[in-house]
Amino acid sequence: MKSLNGVYPSGQPLTGVGSADALYHLHSQTNLQSHVTQGPLVMVRGEGPYVFDEQGKRYLEGMGGLWCASLGFSDQRLVDAATIQMKKLPYYHTFNHRSSDTASMLAAKVASLSPMPDPRVFFATSGSEANDSMVKMAWSYHIARGEPARRKIIARDRAFHGSTVMGASLSGLTNMHAAFGLPLEGIVRVACPYPYRDAREGESEISYVERLVRDLEDRIAEEGAHTIAAFIAEPIIGAGGVIVPPAGYFEQVQQVLKRHGILMLADEIICGFGRTGNWFGSQTFGMTPDMMACAKGLSSGYAPISCVIVHGEVFETLQRHSGKTGGFGHGFTYSGHPLSAAVALEALAIYEEMDLPARSRHLGEVLHRELGRLSDHPLVGDIRGTGFIAGIELVADKVGRMPFDATLGMGAQVERATRSHGLIVRSMGDVIALSPPYILDDAQVVDMVATLKLALDDVVARNLLTAEVA
Repeated sequence: MKSLNGVYPSGQPLTGVGSADALYHLHSQTNLQSHVTQGPLVMVRGEGPYVFDEQGKRYLEGMGGLWCASLGFSDQRLVDAATIQMKKLPYYHTFNHRSSDTASMLAAKVASLSPMPDPRVFFATSGSEANDSMVKMAWSYHIARGEPARRKIIARDRAFHGSTVMGASLSGLTNMHAAFGLPLEGIVRVACPYPYRDAREGESEISYVERLVRDLEDRIAEEGAHTIAAFIAEPIIGAGGVIVPPAGYFEQVQQVLKRHGILMLADEIICGFGRTGNWFGSQTFGMTPDMMACAKGLSSGYAPISCVIVHGEVFETLQRHSGKTGGFGHGFTYSGHPLSAAVALEALAIYEEMDLPARSRHLGEVLHRELGRLSDHPLVGDIRGTGFIAGIELVADKVGRMPFDATLGMGAQVERATRSHGLIVRSMGDVIALSPPYILDDAQVVDMVATLKLALDDVVARNLLTAEVA
């Protein structure tokens, strides 16, 4: 409801850019009702790993925006790459045998970093588009091989694969479904590996993985392997709680998939380009995918771009089929956009110069060493992650792993408290996520975790006070 007198409906004054935002901006992944009274946190400037709001307050961006600003917010080389490209060739497309020099060079560079044999690279604009594209390619692959009935996609609980109709359907987060009548038919849901919550008492890691694999086998048998096109998975589940797979999980899953002729689709949108200590999360966790979707870190978030890296054997099948059908009937106006491609090329050059996988491993060691000091904190139940990414799960009872009552919004309380101390994190329910820029130094990582501890202490004190008053 619009205000006519310069205030939010709650009576708070509308000020600055936030007034226009609250009145006219329909936000992504936001409670639209509470936004009217809460208003936005508006950032107006970035400097290195820091962002500044419209009041001038500085925040360390512990999430790199949305897992993506890998090089911070003011890298001059990326700015220059975009400026030069805008002056040279601001736009061109990749339809009907057309291309640009930057898109062509970026395809070659991404292919050279890929662990796949003889890969080809398809470009899109967002991670959602990349995941949608993998599904369509999987369907086309099976049609080309004479198995058009293979349409179903196996996806996991708690996964996030985007916000398009297919991306949201693949995602295992129920809040993305009900309001839109999703998921689409043909999505086969299986459990994700979440040992902190789902391993049974006394169950070893090996036994837990074996149980998940048996359940997958049973689900495939129930649906019929001849109806299943692909299995999609993030190496580390990101938005679903920074959930790290147990050792051997993907190796055993892939044995099942290979036996049944089901393609493996890796969603590398968060993990790709160094986040887990290797160029790709697939390398960290023993995945050998048939296709990989990448985005976010590809351009350090400076320009919208994503890609699908396609295994050479899969491409050969698509190529032959394209010759029969008259063309590969898929693509986007901004696929391989030359400005985004130029920025991505420069980002990859910077990553190589900094030896990004090694840097991520080093920063990750510092991060997880410091986070380990929080293991005895009364709010902290589990600390997990690999490389320069982490999740901290909050619990009401550490011994029994009892979650908090959802109405308390403990994760949101911690997130607000970190902001008051000048740190941006992300709360996903009662899991706090960290995915910082790679340009932090060791001291900044230590300070970031110390700030998080201050916020946790604030929330403990506030809730104790509330309980005493009650």
